[in-house]
Amino acid sequence: MTSPVMPTSKTDNAQEPRAAITAIGLRKSYGDKVVLDGVDLAVPEGTVFALLGPNGAGKTTVVKILSTLISADAPSADAGSGSGSGSGSGGVRVGGHDLAANPQAVRAAIGVTGQFSAVDGLITGEENMLLMADLHHLSRSEGRRAAAGLLERFDLTDAAKKPASTYSGGMKRRLDLAMTLVGNPRIIFLDEPTTGLDPRSRHNMWNIIRELVADGVTVFLTTQYLDEADELADRIAVLNNGRIAAEGSADELKRLIPGGHVRLRFSDPAAYRSAAVALGEGTRDDEALSLRIPSDGSQRELRSLLDWLDSTGIEAEELTVHTPDLDDVFFALTGAADIPDQPKETAR
Repeated sequence: MTSPVMPTSKTDNAQEPRAAITAIGLRKSYGDKVVLDGVDLAVPEGTVFALLGPNGAGKTTVVKILSTLISADAPSADAGSGSGSGSGSGGVRVGGHDLAANPQAVRAAIGVTGQFSAVDGLITGEENMLLMADLHHLSRSEGRRAAAGLLERFDLTDAAKKPASTYSGGMKRRLDLAMTLVGNPRIIFLDEPTTGLDPRSRHNMWNIIRELVADGVTVFLTTQYLDEADELADRIAVLNNGRIAAEGSADELKRLIPGGHVRLRFSDPAAYRSAAVALGEGTRDDEALSLRIPSDGSQRELRSLLDWLDSTGIEAEELTVHTPDLDDVFFALTGAADIPDQPKETAR
């Protein structure tokens, strides 16, 4: 009999990080088209949360709602007790503030870098920064200090006096993020921040994101690069047909998908035949002298297999572990036809 799930104690709660963002029953429709159909989210402070989904799945809509740019639909009568009471926000808190009751406090706590750059190409990088400082009502001296510090942090000091129209794509994206940080937000929404960047610029942006999180900033990331989510995110949610299809760490999501295996390759044909007979469940490749054995890649299973090889005296030339990647997860959860468009520079 399955044991019931026990409620979390107050002591356990005290050990968990506080939530930077929570959303219960988030809904949004445009006419008859349902974009979000009861989305629940919980993002701990000081982490990277990645939202994946096919093009048009509603990722940007989620970002716009959480950043107060658009409002969610009022929760339906059957949305559940946790979805609020007609607030239109679906029960959303960002930075500890109720989105419906205090949107101005939410705006003060967040920064947003959208899909399209907010950089004004007609003025210099420094002037873009100072403009943001004015919008945040910083004094002249505070604004200049903040601008200088961020331009240096993002390696833009040498280009600060040049028109932003002369910047490369990577430089514009760094300037865009630097402008977002002028108000020292503790929560940052990055909507596909590296789309269109070359591989070096993408890796530079990844390093910047890691530095922000190391400073305690929470990053809510949408991306079309599955390797980007795998590399950066503490937790990943896959959005499909208006709902969260699955959520967890990258490793947890990969374990949802069958296809993991251990490959044993032998140099000795006799050892290969002995192992093939003993491990009847494996898939044989007689030409390559290799066996493919189904496995979830866990330490327990690997230890069991190695112990068995040791006990029988069978020696494998090579052991490799193959686990499903996020591409496999995405295909399985959303359908292969809906894989996000991959920028040309990643094509092989």
